[in-house]
Amino acid sequence: MKKYNKIIFICDSGTARAPMAEAILKEYTIKYPIEIESRGLVVLFPEPLNQKTEAVLISNGINIGKHMSKQLLEEDVVPENLIITMEETQRQKILKDYETEGVDVEVLTELTGDELEIINPYGGTLQSYGLCYETLNKTIRKLVNLINEGET
Repeated sequence: MKKYNKIIFICDSGTARAPMAEAILKEYTIKYPIEIESRGLVVLFPEPLNQKTEAVLISNGINIGKHMSKQLLEEDVVPENLIITMEETQRQKILKDYETEGVDVEVLTELTGDELEIINPYGGTLQSYGLCYETLNKTIRKLVNLINEGET
């Protein structure tokens, strides 16, 4: 994998899966300096982290602080950044709505070689958010290995 300046995780609202992925990745050691952020595809106004997402992160020893959702902007979609979505539909929306020539826009689980996309826990039980965390953590561990292996 090539070196990027920034990894931006994408989900629909920017309040659950993407910030959860951001928080998890920040817990790992990456061999070179890289910014890690999250964005939403439909953010009409900044919203705080989903309460169940925050509870699951805290129960796993991760405090994300005062996270507020942010809209993915055109200036985020540049070749120096790796854009990682949770689902293929999100990837397709970015490819359709943004100028993506030379930009790597990937589905997280396809990037890491996993079969299934990251399930959206929105509206589900606390347990479904916990399951989402466990899945993301396993997948992001694989992502860290890809990043730390360097250019191929």
